[in-house]
Amino acid sequence: MDIDSGLKILNSKPTEESGHTQMESEESSALKANDKEKEEITESMDKLHIEESSSGLAGSSSINFKRKPVIIIVVGMAGSGKTTFMHRLVCHTQSRNIRGYVMNLDPAVMTLPFAANIDIRDTIRYKEVMKQFNLGPNGGILTSLNLFTTKFDEVISLIERRADHLDYVLVDTPGQIEIFTWSASGAIITEAFASTFPTVVTYVVDTPRSANPMTFMSNMLYACSILYKTRLPLVLAFNKTDVAQHEFALEWMQDFEVFQAAISSDHSYTSTLTNSLSLALDEFYKNLKSVGVSSVSGAGIEAYFKAVEESAQEFMETYKYCLP
Repeated sequence: MDIDSGLKILNSKPTEESGHTQMESEESSALKANDKEKEEITESMDKLHIEESSSGLAGSSSINFKRKPVIIIVVGMAGSGKTTFMHRLVCHTQSRNIRGYVMNLDPAVMTLPFAANIDIRDTIRYKEVMKQFNLGPNGGILTSLNLFTTKFDEVISLIERRADHLDYVLVDTPGQIEIFTWSASGAIITEAFASTFPTVVTYVVDTPRSANPMTFMSNMLYACSILYKTRLPLVLAFNKTDVAQHEFALEWMQDFEVFQAAISSDHSYTSTLTNSLSLALDEFYKNLKSVGVSSVSGAGIEAYFKAVEESAQEFMETYKYCLP
C-alpha cells in the first residue's frame, strides 16, 4: 500500500509540474506574442518615419528645382543677329513688365546694346588672358569662358536667391558659336542651368541667307547637333523676317517635295547629299518649334515667348527626368 501510495504521489508530481510548465509556456508564448506585436508596431513606425523622411527629401529636391525663372540660352552663327535679337528680348520684357535677368557670356564683345545684370567682362579681362597665356582671339575667348565656369556655382546661387522675383533669365553667348556649344565650359554651364531651372536653347537663324537650300540644310544640321549635344528643348528663331519672310523655310521643313523642287536644278554631289539629308531630318522637323522674328521691328516676339513657354513645359514633363 505504501509503495502504491508512493507511486501515486510520484505519479501526481509530474502532473502538477507539467501543469506549471504548461502555464509557464502559455505565459511565455503570450509574452512573445506581445513582444512580437511590439516589434511589428515599432517596425511599422520606423517604416512610416523612413517614408516621411524620404518624402521630405523628395520634397526638398523638388523645392530645390525651381519652376521659374525659365533660362533662355541664345546661340547663333556670327552675323545671324544674335545680339540684336537679345536686345529685342530685353526691350520686350521691360515694356511688358516681364521680370527678366540678363547675362552676358561673351568676353570679347566691346559694347552691348543692353545692360547685363551678370557680365563675364566684370570678372575676366579677355585681353589680359590672351597676353598671359599667349593665345589668339578664339583661344582667349575659350580660356576666359573656362575661367568663368570655375565660379559658375556662385552665379547659380545668385539666380536662386532671386528666383521668386524673376520670370526669365536671358543668356547671351559668344559670337563664335562652336566655343560655347562644343566646349567643356559650355556643357558645364548648360547642365548647371538645366539641373536647377527649366532651360530652353534658342538657335538664331539668318533667314535671308537660308534662302539658299545648301545654307538652309547647314543650319538645320547645326540645329540638330545642338539639340543632341545639349539634350534640351530647342526653339528655332528665324531672324530678319523684315528683310525676308521665313515661310519658305517652314514649307521646306513640312513638305519634302517642295524642298526637292528647290534643289532640282542643281545636280552636283552636294545637292544629292542635301536631298538625302532632308529625308533623314524629317523626324527632327516634326518635333521642332520654329518662329519667325524680326529683331528690328519686334514682329513675332510674342509668338517666340509662347514657344518658349511650351518648351519650358516640355522640359518639366520630359527633359527634366533625362538629365545626367
